[in-house]
Parts: sequence; structure tokens; C-alpha cells
Amino acid sequence: MNPWRGLRGLSREVWILSAASLINRAGTMVLPFLVLYLTKALGYSDTRAGAILALYGVMSLVASPLSGRLCDRYGPATVMRASLVTSALVMLAFPLVKSLPEVIAATVLLSMSGEMFRPANLTMLSDLAEGPQRKPAFALSRLAVNLGMSVGPAAGGFLAAISFPALFIVDGLTSLAAAAVLIVALRPPERKATAEAPGSGGHTGGRSILGAFADPRLLAFFLLILLPVALFFQHQAAMPLYMVRDMGLSEKAFGFLFTINTWIIVFVEVPLNTATAHWSHRRSLALGTLLLGAGFGAIGLATGPISLAATVVVWTFGEMILFPGSSAYVADIAPPARRGEYLGVYSMSFGLSFTVAPWLGISVLERFGGRTLWGATFVLGLIAAALMTRLPEAPPAVTQGRAT
Repeated sequence: MNPWRGLRGLSREVWILSAASLINRAGTMVLPFLVLYLTKALGYSDTRAGAILALYGVMSLVASPLSGRLCDRYGPATVMRASLVTSALVMLAFPLVKSLPEVIAATVLLSMSGEMFRPANLTMLSDLAEGPQRKPAFALSRLAVNLGMSVGPAAGGFLAAISFPALFIVDGLTSLAAAAVLIVALRPPERKATAEAPGSGGHTGGRSILGAFADPRLLAFFLLILLPVALFFQHQAAMPLYMVRDMGLSEKAFGFLFTINTWIIVFVEVPLNTATAHWSHRRSLALGTLLLGAGFGAIGLATGPISLAATVVVWTFGEMILFPGSSAYVADIAPPARRGEYLGVYSMSFGLSFTVAPWLGISVLERFGGRTLWGATFVLGLIAAALMTRLPEAPPAVTQGRAT
């Protein structure tokens, strides 16, 4: 039986969206090298450069919910195209700014424009794929993103050695190329308001001042998903410090661990989500969270490269199950006319976790040591997984609702 068979039912537009994401992510060079650009090219201190990067993260908390609201009003295709074009123009202009106020303004614009793409992309995928098709559609999109990210930062390293401005130019041009694909090839479905399901926390015409948070299901999920996402972001902060500095792993060997993560995602995530598309949301979210906690928790027991690689395999499977499943859950509980708003709130959880989790993980590592940190991630993963089993399932009226 072909494990990729689930992709056959995906629409042409889903493939176009994934192709645009691949092109866009293949040019991702500015953000991974922004701190180096600010310190080496502009001569900023490490502290100032870190503060500017933190500003980018803070502004993403504004961009995500705003993107969702704009999606519901103007359509996700319009928001995606505007995001790509605007962020491209900002990146092309970024090397021209030199003073601190100019750099701050450019960073704010870059975050606001660039971070509006993800909620719009999730909203469009949710409109195009229903029910069991949603998890494979989200998995295909993540496959495109990971393939692109396996190229962009690596190519950026070579460009940075030659010219920092070249990073901004190439990243900007690939964003424009992705926008061109969406403008020329994408035919967005017509979105129309439909009656909201009971308990959705508002109605299409007059919304609560709390917005999507007035829906207790979304509020509960938002608060709960922060925990596994915070665990996941330890791979960008505490994990490299612990493995390289404390365990003596070479930088080359550490980089290979990310290669393992990327290639598992490339070859396994789509078939895995096709095979598990019929699972309940509770089952997917609980198992994904449990594997994340177990994978990062096992780092404290690892003794060498092989056992460390095994931990990466475990949390990678958690990542592959949790994130497509969480996107599908939010899409299913959202009233179709407010799907962008709900997915914008969900995307905000990543920005909030990215702002806090790396700092918190490093702080625990420095003060209490690696065994305490990784033991805590395991315990927190168990708790979050148990709570995931208590989440309310999406009612059939919402799960089967169409937005086209």
C-alpha cells in the first residue's frame, strides 16, 4: 500500500501553496543571520543586536492575530500575497538603513510583514482541505517548509562570507518569486460567512471584545499548546549549549543531528499524517506532546552521539504528529467565517513561546544544570499530554463545515 496515497486527494491549490512555501523558505537567509549582520556589518553590540532580534519576536505577537483578522475580511490569498511583496521590499531596503532608529523601524516592518504569512497560509490550507485531508495538507506544507529551510540558511552561510547585503537581496527576490506563483497560479476559493457553531464564543456580526479567546475551547488549547511549543524551542537554545558545551559534542556532529531531524520530516511526515488522519484530535495531540517531552527529557540520560541522535528521532516524531494535528484542531473548532482569526491566535503561540522559552531554558540550564532541565521537560511533557486528552473535540457541525 502506497503510504503517500493521501496526497492524491489534495487539490491543485494545496500543491501551489506548498510550492510557494518551498520557494519562500529556500530563500530564508535574513533572520538566521540578522544578529551577525547587526554586529559585524553595523558594529552593534551583542546586547543591542539581541534586543533588536527580541523586538522582531515581540512584533510577531501583533502580526499573527492581525493577519488572521485580515484573512477573514479580505481573504487569505490577498494577505499572503501582500505579506510576501511587502516583506520583500523591506528586505531589499534593509541594507540601506544604518542608524539605530532606522534599523528598529525596518525590523518592525520586516516582522509585521513577514510574520503575517503563516496564519494566512494555514487559513488557506484549512479552506482547501477538509476533515481527514487536513492533516496531510498541513504535513505537505511543513515538508515544503523544511525542504526550503534545508537550503536557505546553508546557502546564506556562503553568501554571508561574501556579502551581507546579498542575503537581503536573495531573500527578497525569493519572496517576490513566491508571491508571483500565488498571483499567477493560485485560484483562491470564495469564502462566505456561515452560521457559527454553538459555543464558538461569538457570532459573525457582533464579536466579543475578547475575540476568538471568548471561545473556551480555543482559550484552553492556546494556554495548553504553549507548553509543548516551549519544549520544542529548546532545540534552538538550551539543547545546543548542553550538547556542545557540556557534553563535548563537536559543532559538526551537532549539525548532523539537525540533518537527521530534517530528513525524517522529509520522508516520514506526510505518510505518517496520512496514516493517522483518522485519529481523534485528542489522540494525536496527546501522543505528539508525549513524544516531545520524552525526546527532550531523554537528553538528560544520553551519554554520546548515538543516544543523542536517538533523542532527536523521538522528539522529531512528536513534532511531526503534534504540529499538523494542532493546526487541524484549531481549523476544525473555528467557525468557517472566522477561521483566519482562530489560526492567527494559534500562530501567536509560537511567537510567545519563542520570546520566552529559549531564555527560560538557558536560565534553568545555567542555574540548576542539564539533568534538572531535561527532567523538567519530561515531567511537563507528561502533564501537557495528559491535559491534551481532556480537550473538547470539534463538534461535527464545525468539522464538516465548508468555507468555499
